[in-house]
Amino acid sequence: MEAPLYRRLLPAGAEIDARSYVQSLELHPRHDDRPYVLANFVASADGRATVDQQSRKLSGAGDRELFYALRERVDAVLIGPNTLKAEHYKRMLPAQERRERRLAAGRPAEPLAVTVSRSGNVPRDIPLFADAPDRILVFEGPDTELSHMLHTLRSDHNVGTLLCEGGPTLFGALLAAGLVDELFLTLAPALVGGASGPSVVSGPPPEGKASLELAGLLERDGTLFLRYRTL
Repeated sequence: MEAPLYRRLLPAGAEIDARSYVQSLELHPRHDDRPYVLANFVASADGRATVDQQSRKLSGAGDRELFYALRERVDAVLIGPNTLKAEHYKRMLPAQERRERRLAAGRPAEPLAVTVSRSGNVPRDIPLFADAPDRILVFEGPDTELSHMLHTLRSDHNVGTLLCEGGPTLFGALLAAGLVDELFLTLAPALVGGASGPSVVSGPPPEGKASLELAGLLERDGTLFLRYRTL
């Protein structure tokens, strides 16, 4: 079965599948003391990041394909405990062929799943902890700092690329600390409406405006897939 294709709008080019696109990206650490940090979110056309507290209700087939292609590429995935619980997280790479490709390349079968909680309230009853318990790393405690966590991931766990999947509060904290290198944003062709529900970012604003440079743009079935670099 052939992989579905995306139209490349920026830079313009031939149609491409999600895995080939992600594998072609240069994602190299800029800093010796922390991983290269990517964030991946989906949002409605009116700026909502969830429907009924779940981002998956905004996600289509194209978004899910890119979602797993990014997971297959990175060394670790960072998820806040509230997002772990709300999205009922399972193992990072359910598809066996993705795990086999990583093993063939001399890498662990799945990226390390990482979560951080100052309160220690981590939902250990979700499927993730049963499916791949040896590939989970929990940072917890009131003195936990994001910069120290990233340094530990780089120095102690050889994490060169880290994918943040939310939630908005964790992403906001990373932005405020200047710890985000890229944002992958899926713009779903839907209007959610209503006054409730988070946007992609929440929490205290970063010092000054967080400026972005558009580095890539794909389209599939009316959904836009934007890749931004932070400036």
